[in-house]
Amino acid sequence: MNPLIAPEASGRGAHTALSVNLNKVALLRNTRHLGIPSVTRAAGIVLQAGAQGITVHPRPDERHIRAHDVHELAELLRRDWPHIEYNIEGNPFHNLMDFVRAVRPHQATFVPDAQGQFTSDHGWQLPQDIERLVPLIAETRALGVRVSLFMDPIPEAMRHAREAGADRVELYTESYASAWGTPRQAEVLAGFAAAAEAALAVGLGVNAGHDLSRENLADFLRAVPGVQEVSIGHALIADALELGYAETIRDYQRSIAAAYRP
Repeated sequence: MNPLIAPEASGRGAHTALSVNLNKVALLRNTRHLGIPSVTRAAGIVLQAGAQGITVHPRPDERHIRAHDVHELAELLRRDWPHIEYNIEGNPFHNLMDFVRAVRPHQATFVPDAQGQFTSDHGWQLPQDIERLVPLIAETRALGVRVSLFMDPIPEAMRHAREAGADRVELYTESYASAWGTPRQAEVLAGFAAAAEAALAVGLGVNAGHDLSRENLADFLRAVPGVQEVSIGHALIADALELGYAETIRDYQRSIAAAYRP
């Protein structure tokens, strides 16, 4: 088993880890044939600045992260950052399992994207999807890889995620990001808190991601219990265009720290 897969936390004893999604770095690079900006160089800079993980979502059309990126990042982390978590996202019925088998990342996040989908926009439908997910979850875990299921914040679905064999869920946070700063914020946050509590109650770890930002992150973490990891890409890379990678990571870490102040 992978030594970095620790027992799941059940509360708020430790600060939430920041995993940086590098898809948008690859998207910019792919507009030319010069190899810049470098995905691996970006990884090194954000890790030096204090990020605790790297996330990639290699889609079948390779419009951003490509197969060689997945392998080059795996080699970089093994060589220079062996304590850093590597999270690979994707649809296990498309190309994700090929990467899981070849790279054996610390975590595989199963996302129910369609081929060519613009961006992730919904979680798994449970219990409907359980039967086809179970064998792939079992195979992934047998390889020593933690499994997280991308899920909408539906409390009653968390029990089914656990029954399917998942270790964690990643709560899909676009609805929170859209409601942040509006009169609906408290109501939407209450729904996410209920989903996280339901996940923790059945022994699942809780991750979160999609449209989280420097502005809305602390409020989310204050309200939602037990979030072990956030995966942030679009807003973080947009901030980095103005602030630079290192200062952006420090800002996100300050946002996370603010959520845990009394």
